[in-house]
Amino acid sequence: MVGSLRVYQVAHQSRHITKIIFFVGSLSFFLQNLLKHILLYVHRMYPNLVAHINRFVELSEDEAMQLFHFIKPLQVKKKGFILKEGQICKADYFVEQGCLRMFFINDKGIEQITQFALEHWWIADYFSMLNQKKTPFYIQAIETSEILCIELKTQSALFKQLPQIESYFRMMAQKAYAASQIRTKFLHDFSKEESYRHFSSSFPEFVQRVPQYMLASYLGLTPEYLSEIRKKK
Repeated sequence: MVGSLRVYQVAHQSRHITKIIFFVGSLSFFLQNLLKHILLYVHRMYPNLVAHINRFVELSEDEAMQLFHFIKPLQVKKKGFILKEGQICKADYFVEQGCLRMFFINDKGIEQITQFALEHWWIADYFSMLNQKKTPFYIQAIETSEILCIELKTQSALFKQLPQIESYFRMMAQKAYAASQIRTKFLHDFSKEESYRHFSSSFPEFVQRVPQYMLASYLGLTPEYLSEIRKKK
C-alpha cells in the first residue's frame, strides 16, 4: 500500500514538473515572439535612425533595443520650438521625419538662420549643451516633425553600454566640423550667386522644402536678390 502511494506521488510530481516545463517553454516562445514584434515595431517607428547608425557602425537588433531605452521621441508641430533663446540645450536631436532650422535674432531684430536639418540629420547647440550655458539660438520646426532626442545626462551611460554609439557620435561630430570648414571656405571664395548655385545643387531637398526667405537668410542674401538669381535659370 505504501509502495503504491509512493508510486502515485512520484507520478503526480512528474506530471506537475512536466506541466511546469511546458509552461516555461511556452512562456519563452511567447517572449521571443514578443521581442521580435517589438523589434519590428521599433524599426518601423524609427527606420531612419536605425539605418543611419548602421551606415557607420554595426548595431544588432538587441543593441537597437538597448539604444531605444535612451531615446525620447518628440512630436513637434509646424512652427513649434524644441529650443529657445535663454534656455540650456540638454540633448542631441535627430530628425526622423520633418525639417528643422536653427537661427538667432540679431541686434536689428532680424532672424539669421545658421543651420537646417532634414531626415537623417542631427542638430543641437553644442556650445550650450557641453558648457551648460544659455543658448542664443532657436531650433524650430519648418514642417510638422518627428524628433528623437538623446539627453546629455544619459549619454555617459549609453556610451558605456554601447561603445559603438560613442564612435558613431564622434564620426557625426567630425562630419559636422568638416562641413563647417567647407562652408567657411565657400563664404570667402564664392560670390552670392555661386553660393546659391552650389547649395541648390548639393542640397536640392532643402531648396524644394524650405521657404525662399529662409534660404535667403541662411545664404546671407535678401529674398529679392535670391528671387532674381532663381529667375536666371
